[in-house]
Amino acid sequence: MGWCKGRLWEGSWLLFWIAASSAWCVSASARLSATFDEPTYITLGLQSWRTGSYKPLLDLGTMPLPPQVQTLPLHLWEHWRGENFEAARDLDRLLPIARLGTLPFWWLLLLYGWLAGRQMAGVWGGCLAVAFLACEPNLLAHASLATTDVAVTACLAALLYHFRVGRSEPWRRRVLIPAIWFALAVLAKASGLVFGILGMAMIELAHQWPNCPGDTQRCARLRLMIGSLFRQAFRRDLMQVCCLGLLAVFCFCGSEGLPSPSFIEWARQLPEGPIRSVMTWLAEHLCIFSNAGVALIRQVRHNVQGHGVFLLEHVAKRAIWYYFPLALSIKSPLPVLALPLLLAVICRRALRNWACLTALVFLLFTLVCRVQTGIRLVLPLVSIAVIGLAAALASARQQVGLSRWRLLLTASAVCSVLWLLWASLSIWPHGLCYTNELWGGTANGYRCLSDSNYDWGQGLKELAQWQETHQVRDLHVMYYGTDTGLLRLPMRAYIPGALQLDSDDLPAPARGHTLAVGVSIVYGSVSEVFPDLKALAKALRRIEPIDRTMTFFIYCLPPDEKMAAVKKGQPKAVHPETPQDTPAAALASGPDR
Repeated sequence: MGWCKGRLWEGSWLLFWIAASSAWCVSASARLSATFDEPTYITLGLQSWRTGSYKPLLDLGTMPLPPQVQTLPLHLWEHWRGENFEAARDLDRLLPIARLGTLPFWWLLLLYGWLAGRQMAGVWGGCLAVAFLACEPNLLAHASLATTDVAVTACLAALLYHFRVGRSEPWRRRVLIPAIWFALAVLAKASGLVFGILGMAMIELAHQWPNCPGDTQRCARLRLMIGSLFRQAFRRDLMQVCCLGLLAVFCFCGSEGLPSPSFIEWARQLPEGPIRSVMTWLAEHLCIFSNAGVALIRQVRHNVQGHGVFLLEHVAKRAIWYYFPLALSIKSPLPVLALPLLLAVICRRALRNWACLTALVFLLFTLVCRVQTGIRLVLPLVSIAVIGLAAALASARQQVGLSRWRLLLTASAVCSVLWLLWASLSIWPHGLCYTNELWGGTANGYRCLSDSNYDWGQGLKELAQWQETHQVRDLHVMYYGTDTGLLRLPMRAYIPGALQLDSDDLPAPARGHTLAVGVSIVYGSVSEVFPDLKALAKALRRIEPIDRTMTFFIYCLPPDEKMAAVKKGQPKAVHPETPQDTPAAALASGPDR
């Protein structure tokens, strides 16, 4: 009876957090417009269901599993109604249903977070892990969207859990089951390949730590652990997991049986000689494209080339090596930042679990990642770190015994859950914008980070609400997004790269009218892509907004004859805080508000 009651209590705890977090995601999703990537995923996902081909997705470097799952209900709806949807026209109807397709991956992440925490630290480790995950605002934000980041995070959590529990088990549990989850992680996102291999290697190190002789010095023990990575048994298992997983990935993605145009072009650019002749013939007759390798190679090439990045009001054209460590310190809730320091003081041994070790190696790996458009790219790191810290907190509480430290750790666990819960509730529905209190809070987060960390194009619905509340008819809008709903709103949209700027670098048609500009244009790397946006952003920083929503600054541009009078005074450094006495203060909700 005691065993049954314990299981019932654990199951109820798990189901509560699954239900509560799902309610947060569904309700927040209804308040957000489409992010930059979602219309593309929906369009190509439906196209792949209709044609049976993944070529458009693979050519973009997108693995097909999340778009397929998210658009499956839409495809069934098409069959039922007997007419295909047009994504650009019907996006408002399709988007809420597609976003529900992310919830199964979210549930999977919570389930395996609970199992992993339980495996490392018993019942309390599992309970704390699922509570931490369910209240983490960054994870909740992306679980509300029809994107790929939560999908790969969930599949990686399942992979690492099964690889850990199967290390001393028969071949089916040791190799086959991890190989299936490795394939699903790669099918979810190309980064699953690298994160999966790194994670399995770190699990082997953690697995071998207890097997080292207790009287061995630390350096010698470390050498023995690293040497375990070269043991024949581990190398054989890792090779089998990777080969079986990649074989499943390539079989799932299939091939169009076509030559690769980029391969042919590269071969024809080689110097004259026999190598060029052989490679040209091979490129023209190797009809195996497009396949999973195309997407994987495209992502590798994208990482090598780098990407423009905005960090602390500084724009870099390619990458900043410390971007992800600093971005994580900005976006992570304070308990996630404070717990490692507390545990290092009270009980360092508790931090020696496979999840904390894996998260540390993932963090080191981010130093060489050149695509830096948001911490969504390293959500596996966030989730594994949260699970590891929850397990370490539960383990430390068990190891210190009955003492004042035990009371302190118990209080820390309770306070951490409450703090995370408050953070996620207070930021709703703007989880993407979350910025911790050390960096000025969510209201000022646009000064620290941009792109999918703050303004990913999701604020059109809030802007439409502002327009209706203030009865502004001549609203001119400029933002970096792809939501086709903008064309149906009573707003005039401007296209980046085709602006009609006057001598003051302001849009000439918007003079004398109200102009709403996305945060990522005024503060972000987007302005570096188009010269006119760069000039516009510089001009707008000299003008103080009259109001704001969470992701839009709203300006009242004076007519030409009044602009000279406005610019006679000393330009003010823009600090677009919503005045507390304006109706828009209620729209810009956040911890600081």
